[in-house]
Amino acid sequence: MPGPSKRGFEIDASPIRSLLPYAREAIRQGVRVYHLNIGQPDLETPEPARKLLQNLEEPIVRYGPSEGFPSLRKAVAKYYARFETNVSSEDVFVTTGASEAILFTLLSCCNQGDELIIPEPFYANYIGYADVSDVKIVPITTSLENGFQLPSPEKFEEKINSKTKAIFLCNPGNPTGQLYEKEQLESLLRIVKKHNLFLIVDEVYREFCYDSSFTSVLSFSGMEEHVIVIDSISKVFSACGARVGFLITKNKSVQEAVNKYAQLRLCPPYYGQNLALACYEDPIPYISKAKEKYQSRRKVLFDGLSNIDGVECYLPAAAFYNIVELPVPDAEAFCKWLLTDFRYQNETVMLAPANGFYFNKEYGKSQVRIAYILNEDDLRKAIHCLDLGLAEFKKEVLSVASR
Repeated sequence: MPGPSKRGFEIDASPIRSLLPYAREAIRQGVRVYHLNIGQPDLETPEPARKLLQNLEEPIVRYGPSEGFPSLRKAVAKYYARFETNVSSEDVFVTTGASEAILFTLLSCCNQGDELIIPEPFYANYIGYADVSDVKIVPITTSLENGFQLPSPEKFEEKINSKTKAIFLCNPGNPTGQLYEKEQLESLLRIVKKHNLFLIVDEVYREFCYDSSFTSVLSFSGMEEHVIVIDSISKVFSACGARVGFLITKNKSVQEAVNKYAQLRLCPPYYGQNLALACYEDPIPYISKAKEKYQSRRKVLFDGLSNIDGVECYLPAAAFYNIVELPVPDAEAFCKWLLTDFRYQNETVMLAPANGFYFNKEYGKSQVRIAYILNEDDLRKAIHCLDLGLAEFKKEVLSVASR
């Protein structure tokens, strides 16, 4: 019988979705599962955008331009002016989600065997994209003790060698909720200019910054050849299933390479682009309300976790994630147990084991990523389930195992 490729066999499973079969079985049994494992917002997608899709009357859904609708590229460029950037529509490529934007970026910028320096923990799917692109990730480990602060410029320079092609950041951070300040970005930009590297930044969560203002790397003059930004409508407009993202760069050589890959996959989604266009017509009122909700949920989560014995957490500065240290030796086993064995009033909670967000899987074994994407009442119930689950796990599982 034919078998899978070595690449397909060895690629890591998503820590966000790896426990999904257990959640589905619990749901099949009638259990309510609070999903804190995945960044799927519960906010409604903007109503005007949904109505536009309902009223579309195109008799043929045709191929569109490989680089995306001109009208959408223009709308995105206009939106970026809010962040003191000088982005033109020609600098914007519409992609099938941020996922494709990341893949196009790596394929367009890196040769086989090139290296990316990335602070860890990082968005777990970066590992898969790097594998597909035959690019090596060089991690710089950050710590929960200081809220996953960006390492010093010296730490980055220590990792640079002849194979280094780029520094890759997620800002604001998934899974950490960290926000890198303007001065920190300036330090990294000096490094990439000195060593002739790219600075690739996933800015998908830019609108959800709670304590400080956001700075886009596109706003720095003189760095046009070095900077590439990844974006998406998935989180900011609660439109994950639309699968519309963006790759933005002023580097003309990179643009030419990206366009070739865009042509290979023909065009981005027709319906998703129409929805995105409607979202960008008047985005600020919707974004402001969404930010208020996440800011309130952030406090609910932090206050709730702070009252659970043995849990270590911090107040995230941005996005809607938090990495949490649990008083268990194996968070993945605990997360699975929550779905298979624990019930409180026929309810349980689903979390994402955090070791999957580290390049070195020995790190984060007692940590989970929590996404505070549920309404406040459900979030409190989920935290209560976690509290009771930890107590029962320590009593029923850990105590037995130690005998």
